[in-house]
Amino acid sequence: MTGGSVNHATIIVERTYDASPERVFAAWSSVEALLRWNAMGDGWYAAYDHFDFRIGGGDIFRFGKTGGETYISTSSYQDIVPNERIISAGTMRRETTPISSSIVTVDLTPSGKGCRLVLTEQVAFLDDEDKPEYRRAGWSAMLDNLGEALKSQAAPA
Repeated sequence: MTGGSVNHATIIVERTYDASPERVFAAWSSVEALLRWNAMGDGWYAAYDHFDFRIGGGDIFRFGKTGGETYISTSSYQDIVPNERIISAGTMRRETTPISSSIVTVDLTPSGKGCRLVLTEQVAFLDDEDKPEYRRAGWSAMLDNLGEALKSQAAPA
């Protein structure tokens, strides 16, 4: 660890889904739904130690490669507008090493019969422990998983 360094970045990942903003929002608003898609892929695990989806609430999320290091994300919800917007602020660490602090905004807008999602993370990477390209790859994989989860679930009646 080099100590004391910080690298600021803004990461933007966009997807358009063949699902309504209501269905996409629902995929973010319950722990059961999140666990269906919120891991990077095969060989990764994800678990929530705490989940309180409301303004002022927050979550503690653990994830990593099976048999590898554990990452812990701790977030608090700053703003929630149902079916439109989620803003959270949080920190991430690898085991006990802090690696980043950020604000994540998820914007949902109607797009034809579906939903356009724009995720923006404004992040401070600490002590060269993480990199923007790693974070972008993680978000991209998770949002692709979300698309697959939305396809595999029937629309609510």
